[in-house]
Amino acid sequence: MKTNTIQKLEDFAGTILIPVFETYAKSLVPIEFHGVSVHSKVFYGKKDTHYLFEKYDSTHIFIGLGKDPDYKSLKTIFRRISSNNKELFNTNVALVIPENYTNEQFEASLSGLVLGTYDFGHFKSEKQQHPFLDSNFELQLFSKKNHDKTIAKALKIVNAQLEILRLVDFPPNIVTPKYLANWASESGKKYGFSVEVLGHQASEKAGLNSFLAVGKGSQNEPQFVIMNYIPEGSNDKTKHVGLVGKGITFDTGGLNIKTAAMVQMKCDMAGGAAVFGAMQLIADLKLPIKVSAIVPCAENSVDAKSFLPSDVIQSYSGHSIEIIDTDAEGRLVLADGLSYLIKNFNPEYIIDIATLTGSCVGTFGYECAGLFTNNNELSKQIQESGDAVGERLWQLPLWDCYKQDIESDIADVKNYSGKPVAGAISAAKFLEFFTENHKAWAHIDIAGVAFGDGEFAKSKYATAYGVHLLTKFIENL
Repeated sequence: MKTNTIQKLEDFAGTILIPVFETYAKSLVPIEFHGVSVHSKVFYGKKDTHYLFEKYDSTHIFIGLGKDPDYKSLKTIFRRISSNNKELFNTNVALVIPENYTNEQFEASLSGLVLGTYDFGHFKSEKQQHPFLDSNFELQLFSKKNHDKTIAKALKIVNAQLEILRLVDFPPNIVTPKYLANWASESGKKYGFSVEVLGHQASEKAGLNSFLAVGKGSQNEPQFVIMNYIPEGSNDKTKHVGLVGKGITFDTGGLNIKTAAMVQMKCDMAGGAAVFGAMQLIADLKLPIKVSAIVPCAENSVDAKSFLPSDVIQSYSGHSIEIIDTDAEGRLVLADGLSYLIKNFNPEYIIDIATLTGSCVGTFGYECAGLFTNNNELSKQIQESGDAVGERLWQLPLWDCYKQDIESDIADVKNYSGKPVAGAISAAKFLEFFTENHKAWAHIDIAGVAFGDGEFAKSKYATAYGVHLLTKFIENL
């Protein structure tokens, strides 16, 4: 989307989007707006309301923001306006930027407008392009201030999120491990980070046996994707962050086959997708932080070669793992991802992100992600970053009393407690076992927030949760 800033609206012909805070609504709407006499109806600007009227050759859409909208609310409000009013958006559209808008509020609003162009009908034979995507379209921004930096940043954020929406929403016969590896390689070339991909043979040689066990039943070769972003001018004092994302492109549950909701398991790579999107955005924003990231990509399928419940497998760390449940596969690929990251890159901070447990959904529903860390300062930093961009988290304990849930009689550790309680915590304890007691590690369980129901589609769809959160955390460092 191209933008242009204007300072007069009197002669503007087209659609004018006018955000209205509830506090100021009464004084704005009934009288006059920037020299344009408007309808006498009082519009109160309450959240999730809008008022539309046409006058001469212009259409005014007053958009209610409520009294104190947060980032997520603003993004949703403007996505709704953009998505539901395509017929009103011709080549002439202007967005009024309120004088009391913060940069973050404008960023969220512009992001929402662009997100509204997202079309879920990827494979429909007939598609209607959103007017904002026309190559000749230019959004006019009415403001007395210069917002060029905020505009550039907002567009980079939303472009990364749109990429990840597509990755997660695409079907699993398209988004295979190889597809994700190729996507990462192309993104690295475009935005400026290096990518190395270990296929089956290279992964076997490296000793990534826990990762490889998960993909044994699939015809699609697993791909262990390693990415590195090194900013210009970096040195030994440059901070270094490590990211690991679960890249299970489809999860049948393996031989412990899922009995419900398998149709949604194309989203099981949403954690890996969040890391891919964050790498694109971090490099696009040219943040001055080193980032090493790993996304182990595999498909957990059913075949004569599939790994078995009660198998004992080896891991990259050298520790043995007893397989209790083949549907607890995400933690197996993350274990090798974490071990590989620590041994080969040793970053100061480590965050892994995954659609890991239904238990987390049982705890939080679809409102926030689960956060696990023994570093209180890191927890605070991540939560504050999430709050700032509307991607909330809440911390759960990692007390040693939960360690017994992953203790095995036959191996160093087992991959599933077998208990109907504390599933998200025992999964996090399993991952902690492979962190070598790293002092600044955090695990984020996004099972309830990465893919779900909403107003923009009839079925469940991707949210791109994590792309902005991870980037914001790194930006704040």
